Amino acid sequence: MKPKRQALGRGLDSLIPMDDVPASGASAINEIDIELIQPNPDQPRSNFDEESLAELAVSIRELGIIQPISLRSVGGNYQIIAGERRYRAARMAGLSTVPAYIRVASDSELTEMALIENIQREDLNAIEIALTFKKLIERYDLTQERLSERIGKKRATVANFLRLLRLPAEVQLGLRDKRLDMGHARALLAIDDPTVQLKIYKRILKEGLSVRKVEDLVKSIREGSAEARSAGENTSLSKDFELLRNHLSSKFNTPVHFTCSASGSGKITFSFKSEDELERLITIFDDVKAQEG
Repeated sequence: MKPKRQALGRGLDSLIPMDDVPASGASAINEIDIELIQPNPDQPRSNFDEESLAELAVSIRELGIIQPISLRSVGGNYQIIAGERRYRAARMAGLSTVPAYIRVASDSELTEMALIENIQREDLNAIEIALTFKKLIERYDLTQERLSERIGKKRATVANFLRLLRLPAEVQLGLRDKRLDMGHARALLAIDDPTVQLKIYKRILKEGLSVRKVEDLVKSIREGSAEARSAGENTSLSKDFELLRNHLSSKFNTPVHFTCSASGSGKITFSFKSEDELERLITIFDDVKAQEG
């Protein structure tokens, strides 16, 4: 016996056909007047590549629509559940009707179906997914845990997507437009200062930094490196600070750390492991002060 897939409480198969098989209540394919079809206003996907649509339109003009779209009836018209890209390409190809399954769905199920269908096909970018998660949580008063259960995703996955919305708008747009990927974004989220996040983002674009490089850069910032000041700017400046830090560490024979803000202010920290080391440092400081006097 084939095991049932679990998702959305009712089972994913009852909402989204996994093998291009119509769901219960939609066993027949109907030819629907394309003028009676309306896009879903809550469609998670907001970007449709025009060149890709044009290519699909050529294929549809020659071969027709291979996989029917899914619709629900709304006041004498029809609203798209899944297949808006095919619908747009069909209009572009000049079709007057399209094959479709007519299904029954509430508003919340409609949004969930569209979200899952796009995720399964990997059609959505990370920001579109995050915004849809946020919309579902706010509109239907869901917790992250409840949402994760309904869409068949781990709670940590839901939380990680929602955290992307804390990034500066410019970084979110870059993620949406695939100028950086989720790995870069997750690394940037480890920093609280949006100014520093933006500086690193611009370095990613300018220098083509890998995810590993960004992770290392963020780590150095969190550990109090001078790169917190120079992130996104001239890397030679950070090297000067590193040289100074190394010099002080050698001079005082103890680890020395810089903590710098984006504005350039900060502090220098001398570490010690015992009272004896602290007394040794105080003695050195006193000697330096005496020499200056």
